[in-house]
Amino acid sequence: MKTDAQIKRDVQDELIWEPSIDEAKIGVSVEEGVVTLSGEVDSYAKKIAAEKAAKRVKGVRAVAEDIVVSYGLEDEKTDTDIAKAVVNALAWHASVPEDAIIPKVENGWVYLTGQVRWGYQKESAKNAVRDLAGVKGVINSITISQGIVPLEVKKRIKEAFERSADLEAKGIRVLTSGHTVTLEGTVHSLKEKEDAERVAFNAPGVYEVKNNLIVRYTEALV
Repeated sequence: MKTDAQIKRDVQDELIWEPSIDEAKIGVSVEEGVVTLSGEVDSYAKKIAAEKAAKRVKGVRAVAEDIVVSYGLEDEKTDTDIAKAVVNALAWHASVPEDAIIPKVENGWVYLTGQVRWGYQKESAKNAVRDLAGVKGVINSITISQGIVPLEVKKRIKEAFERSADLEAKGIRVLTSGHTVTLEGTVHSLKEKEDAERVAFNAPGVYEVKNNLIVRYTEALV
């Protein structure tokens, strides 16, 4: 089992390895496997990249995000500028249904509401706007609605897990109740836990995923 000091060092090394991040501007602290990232970056994309880098590190059980997005005066955008860019980005994104998303921009934060049929469409809407200049964060409140209750949801999710090269399907149990899926069992990393949630969320008819997976790190035997 890694100590907090070892995890901190590995997270710092992973931030150095990530080309889009200036690791000198990001602080790292670790307590009982929980990593807190702090500091200041000049784009929301860099904030997300730092979070993903930390989650890739073995031993990390959770990530607390205290990084602030701050644009220089020359890069500052008004909410109106950002809103126009958001509308255009959503219109041009092939995976986002036309006129299904209602965006709002306030103090650089983008709020997405509306209704789509698939989980990947909700995720695509967020991905379409998060890297836009001036965006400080994205709150994705888009809902998912399908008129037909899907058949064999549990079977389809398990099959998707087995197809994924990034998941160890044998350790994951899938429970279904209407449009809600609950994941239980163990995985080997925080990234694997999030990948499992993403795969389940993309199954037809799934509106909500309760991710109760436990991250359990095991040391390889020599």
